[in-house]
Amino acid sequence: MKIFVTKKIPFWEEIKKPLVEAGYELTVGGDLKQELEKGYDGLLCLLTDKIDEEVLAADKNKRLKIIANYAVGFDNVDMEAAKTRNIMVTNTPCDEVNESVAEFTWTLMLALSNQLLPAADFAKNAAYKGWEPDVFLGQLLKGKTLGIIGAGRIGSLVAAKGVAFQMKVLEFSRSSGLNLEEVLRQSDYVSLHVPLTSETTHMLNDQTLSLMKQGSYLINTARGKIVDEVALVNALKTGKIAGAALDVWENEPDPRPELLEMENVILTPHIASATFVARKAMGELAVKNIMDGLAGRNPSNLVK
Repeated sequence: MKIFVTKKIPFWEEIKKPLVEAGYELTVGGDLKQELEKGYDGLLCLLTDKIDEEVLAADKNKRLKIIANYAVGFDNVDMEAAKTRNIMVTNTPCDEVNESVAEFTWTLMLALSNQLLPAADFAKNAAYKGWEPDVFLGQLLKGKTLGIIGAGRIGSLVAAKGVAFQMKVLEFSRSSGLNLEEVLRQSDYVSLHVPLTSETTHMLNDQTLSLMKQGSYLINTARGKIVDEVALVNALKTGKIAGAALDVWENEPDPRPELLEMENVILTPHIASATFVARKAMGELAVKNIMDGLAGRNPSNLVK
């Protein structure tokens, strides 16, 4: 059987061993549509690979049986097109990814509330001439309210760390009993942890951002399109929101220009899950999903 891997992933030489030992023929890298035209049984792809009807149509003989998405999210895959072709789709949620994203969320929250990046730039640019009592004043998190939007695996881990910081934690989810408006109105910090769907696209917009507390903070390590960045820029300019930390952007890899100019905005290049252990675990899980699917077993992370 043949497997196409769209791009070499971290720890690939080690991760691919089960596939090699099982006799799979592997191709790494190349034009996605051109490769699928050659015929493959399995596809290991990245979040940046758009797997839509046009791409899947390149598999003219309908040989493809499984798409193993190297990501927790799967909004890059046209699920209806895959379903029509009876192609299994899997993702790679695992404890290592969940904890990595949760820790990174807190990295952003702490950096934002303590003006860490502007302060570091100030020191590196030799602007520091001696201690002063009123520069780069930050927020004490103890006693503040943390709003978790999406209390799944990652959101729950972020919430637990909030409790450890002696924050009041509010959660908006299907089972929390609180609605979105209640959480936004009461929270000093709002952290997003929902998947990207038609319902969550621009969940944070002019109307919902206006509900947030004056001088509150927004952290997004979920998906960029959950936030309407035009509305966010306006809220930042008016001071409604005191600061934002975004690991994901509405139109990656191009952030909205206004965000680049704001000192109270932290932008990071979609690296919340980028730890050694998480990347290795994701690769191992993607390989296992492919092998299970092609062996006639139900992969543990089947999303359709």
